[in-house]
Amino acid sequence: MQRYDLVVIGAGPGGYVGAIRAAQNGLRVAVIEKKAVGGTCLNVGCIPSKNYLEHAHWALTFKEAEKYGFTFSTPSFDYARLVKHKNQVIKKLQGGIQHLFKQHAIDYIEGQASVIDQKLLVDGKEIAYDKLLLATGSHPFVPPIKGIETVDYLTTDTFFDLETLPTELAIIGGGVIAVELAFAMQPLGTKVSLIEVAPDILLTEDPEARQLIKQQLLAMGIKVITKAKIEQVTKQKIRLNDQEITFSHLLVAAGRKPNLELVQQLAIDLDANGRFVKVNPYYQTSRENIYAVGDLIGGYQLAHAASAEALKAVAAICKQPTYPVLKEDVPRCIYTTPEVASFGLSEQEAKEQYQEIKVKKVPFAGNGKAIATEHTQGFVKLIIDQQYHQLLGAVIVGSGATEMIHTLLATKQAEGTIDELANMTFAHPTLSEVIGEGANGLLGQAIHG
Repeated sequence: MQRYDLVVIGAGPGGYVGAIRAAQNGLRVAVIEKKAVGGTCLNVGCIPSKNYLEHAHWALTFKEAEKYGFTFSTPSFDYARLVKHKNQVIKKLQGGIQHLFKQHAIDYIEGQASVIDQKLLVDGKEIAYDKLLLATGSHPFVPPIKGIETVDYLTTDTFFDLETLPTELAIIGGGVIAVELAFAMQPLGTKVSLIEVAPDILLTEDPEARQLIKQQLLAMGIKVITKAKIEQVTKQKIRLNDQEITFSHLLVAAGRKPNLELVQQLAIDLDANGRFVKVNPYYQTSRENIYAVGDLIGGYQLAHAASAEALKAVAAICKQPTYPVLKEDVPRCIYTTPEVASFGLSEQEAKEQYQEIKVKKVPFAGNGKAIATEHTQGFVKLIIDQQYHQLLGAVIVGSGATEMIHTLLATKQAEGTIDELANMTFAHPTLSEVIGEGANGLLGQAIHG
């Protein structure tokens, strides 16, 4: 029987990244995966959704171009080709991970892991290990809605299996995934309704960013219903207390819950609320030789957060100096049009934690590149402490926001202050100049506002 220094369960962005780093450190490693290499992000999450969003962006670009002199024949769209391209992208990236496993001599084991009498089994075959890293991810949460069991509804795990374009798509949920898919489908020709029971969509985001994205959804013709009271779901209708929403397809995108089956078999302690695995700052569970990362342990359910946690966990396993991933250093991105990116403390959180703060918001509307390219929607918001000028948080709403945010995050992680950003030379014309303008504005020396 083969014995491994480390067995990783789950080949998503936490599992495969942790496995490769462990192998780089000389450990004998195996990865067990019951579904598909790459996990939720690669197969039914981040990657396919961005592929669909890019197609939607092309459709929106055609419409925008017509305002400025371009003429096109009657457009047509082949949804089957989109699906085919999405599958090609996934296959290519899966192959890349498999290649990395071979390159680092990592054994990839397909099958269902289980624990019986404290033995790790894969489809009945025992796998011996010294250390275990759990990266089993999560699954869609389906709320208890009357009639939902009678409907052939979709979740984010099944949505990308569709081979024909929905005519009417009702989405229950108003979080990041729900909003992104609304942005993806409406420009492709689907009539979209977004139904959220909470007071607003995107409640985890900056209020001004949230409002701008909501306005854009409405401008695109997407029906947005908040504070919804869902009374019943039937095969083609959602009955609310004050109206009915028809659909050809129903997507339930109301969040995700961690996969805890293996955790329970291993008798690992959960947190105080019983929802997530309890870990120490080194991602070690209540069992000394077992570690856990990603959606299992709460925090941000983001691929890059899981990868970062896995690297820290492997450092601890290899007895290297390490520290936990700080929540305020994890960027949060929404790939809408315009994009939203942020990190760190919100204005309200900063006010609660610091005696004095300063906030500067600079719109893209006055930026030369933005005006020239018709990307004037959005803003850069910088939040600093007044005494030391530390960057406490930032929000960017605009074209390329998910790329631009890293300039600010790099400054923060390098322990730089707003003064360094103010002294930095930004190329002209660029959208990033708004960052420099905001930094100088906080110091009372902005040139353009």
